[in-house]
Amino acid sequence: MTPDCLEQHLLETYGPLLTLEQLAQLLHRSPGGLRFSLTTQSAFARQINATKVRLGRRVYFRTCDMATIMAGSRHDG
Repeated sequence: MTPDCLEQHLLETYGPLLTLEQLAQLLHRSPGGLRFSLTTQSAFARQINATKVRLGRRVYFRTCDMATIMAGSRHDG
């Protein structure tokens, strides 16, 4: 799947912002496990946290940025 195609699919499925639960489902992780992973100082956590958007107390992740990260990780390895 090309990066543009992946982005389009994610936007159609989830909209412009992903909740933590949606992101966990997309990455095949539990929400608690993903939440814990994002508190570490790993490269994975830094990439994902860079897409984070806070609206009030709620935390979302930019779908377009996540598509770029996912497409890059598929090409890299």
